Amino acid sequence: MNREDPTQPCMIPKKKSYVNLENPDAKPIRGSSFRQVIAAFIANLGTVNTGLVFGFSAVAIPQLEAKDSIIPIDEYQASWIASLSSVTTPIGCILSGYLMDNFGRKPTLILTEIPLILGWFLISIAQDITMIYIGRLLVGLGSGMVGAPARVYTCEVTQPHLRGMLGALASVGISLGVLAQYTLGSILAWKTLAAVSAVVPIVALLLMLMVPETPSYLLSNSKSESARESLKRLRASACNVTQEVEQMQLFREKNNCKRLQTWNEIFEALKKPSTMKPFFILTFYFLMYQFSGVNIITFYAVEIFQKSGVSINKYLATIILGVTRVIFTIVGCISLRKYGRRPLTFISCIGCGLTMLGLGTYMFFLDKWTSTNTEPILTWIPLACILLFTTTCTVGFLVVPWVMIGEVYPQEIRGIVGGMTTCCAHMSIFVVVKTYPMITHLIYRYGAFWVYGCISLLGTIVLYVYLPETKGKTLQEIEDYFCGRTESLKNNNKKNTLLTVPKGELLP
Repeated sequence: MNREDPTQPCMIPKKKSYVNLENPDAKPIRGSSFRQVIAAFIANLGTVNTGLVFGFSAVAIPQLEAKDSIIPIDEYQASWIASLSSVTTPIGCILSGYLMDNFGRKPTLILTEIPLILGWFLISIAQDITMIYIGRLLVGLGSGMVGAPARVYTCEVTQPHLRGMLGALASVGISLGVLAQYTLGSILAWKTLAAVSAVVPIVALLLMLMVPETPSYLLSNSKSESARESLKRLRASACNVTQEVEQMQLFREKNNCKRLQTWNEIFEALKKPSTMKPFFILTFYFLMYQFSGVNIITFYAVEIFQKSGVSINKYLATIILGVTRVIFTIVGCISLRKYGRRPLTFISCIGCGLTMLGLGTYMFFLDKWTSTNTEPILTWIPLACILLFTTTCTVGFLVVPWVMIGEVYPQEIRGIVGGMTTCCAHMSIFVVVKTYPMITHLIYRYGAFWVYGCISLLGTIVLYVYLPETKGKTLQEIEDYFCGRTESLKNNNKKNTLLTVPKGELLP
């Protein structure tokens, strides 16, 4: 077939393309993937700090508990160092929600770096335990502020085919931060580690000055021309920016979307099914996955390896744990685009439940062996259980609910309710991390791990019934589902003038 012969049918290029049948000469619907990736990367750079905050206690506490520590601490003080960052994190979550909806996504992401910089600096010059406490409170505040804005910004500047994968960048950032602390903490003193950690929020603040505000937020403030300019920067000039803006405006007019001005309007929006249904689903998701023991492993990694009887160096084991977390966070991001939210969630629920039960069982026998002066056997089992736990929890728990924060809420209330959701998530982190030492004294470590494993397995049933699949759906389709305007997200019954043409097939 001569491709230049006008009498021959026009072949579609090998790569899939999206063609507007009503206007074949129109610009492509999909924008520049590179620009969207860069914008999402910059927005999520601040989330690396959350990982730094999480991982810091795991390596700093053993140094502070050492006999030659310049600031000696006991077990009680250690539990406060580990958990204090989670006290102010919920405050940061609520604050960021208010800031997002009233001042914008971009300014909020810039402001969130300030308490992080101050907190790390204070820890790096600490002369007593009080200064460490204050520093942990500040970095916790910053971690809470960055969570929802990073995810909302990412979801609002990316198109559906990229949203799932890029929305999971925050989880990759957290895992990278944890790995960085585990690795650097094995060779650096805790004060130096805190000073190095301050570099990340400084870089994030400078880069955020370069990216545009989200088009959705600009439209909510009746700035259609600014929204168009923002989309041009995010999609490139070759993309049909006008059509995307018109679709967003049409949705807002159809559903009477407007910026909420008063507390009464906010309260009324919070009571709507489109807000409450996803809020309760995600709140349960976060409570369940935190009580499956995810952050117990993260915050107390070095201690757990030391107490579990693994035969390799506890710091080396912790670094291996961090590497595993990063690798499978990336795997989770890629899998999210291909397989969706529900399958990855069930992998985490079942995997975490079984591995926690396995770790608890080994710890039970280890206590028996220790009390009878018997040499432990199969010392590779706890390491294998912890690594498998990290693998399964990372691909689902550490990715899916955080991505869905930016997907499932109505646009006009997305900032506030997103902050409320991350607030609940971090409150559960505080409860779990602070109560872990107490639980181990009451029912021993093996009992604690058994409890966490059972919670994870029971959570599978609830999420199987109530968790929707949002893969490949636009934010408007998801909102329609929770509002009751559509019965299911499985099939989109709306007419669509866009046709996906497989490789080598002819246009009809």
